Amino acid sequence: MVKNRIFFLTFIIALCLDVITKTLIVIYKPALNLLPFFSIIFVKNTGAGFGILQGYNIILIVVSIMVLWFICKYYKKIPDEKYVIFASGLITAGIVGNLIDRIFRGYVIDFLDLFIKNYHWPTFNIADSALVIGVVLLIYYFSKKQ
Repeated sequence: MVKNRIFFLTFIIALCLDVITKTLIVIYKPALNLLPFFSIIFVKNTGAGFGILQGYNIILIVVSIMVLWFICKYYKKIPDEKYVIFASGLITAGIVGNLIDRIFRGYVIDFLDLFIKNYHWPTFNIADSALVIGVVLLIYYFSKKQ
């Protein structure tokens, strides 16, 4: 089934990229300025995006598990649109990638640092990127359906 293949391939690739990059960050703990607006650094994030819910790891674990349960329960109802299936795989990989960190480390490893002069966007990782891209694709899909 094409739907399963797209979903699981997207999920596996995104999750593997997340786990591999986080493993490398933990091993090397780099502080690399790659571009005038981009660095790779090692950050332990005990909260969610934009620094919210710092110290609420258990709540974030429970919410992640609930969303994964929801995705599993309604998987068959995901529309047979390739980019919606792709988006769902990205979202699932993002949730699982950060959930692995929360359960086994007690925090999420972030390492991608975008900035302009002294203003830094909140540091993020591959799982966060997968989540955002997936959500944007779903918003686009549902906005076109209206």
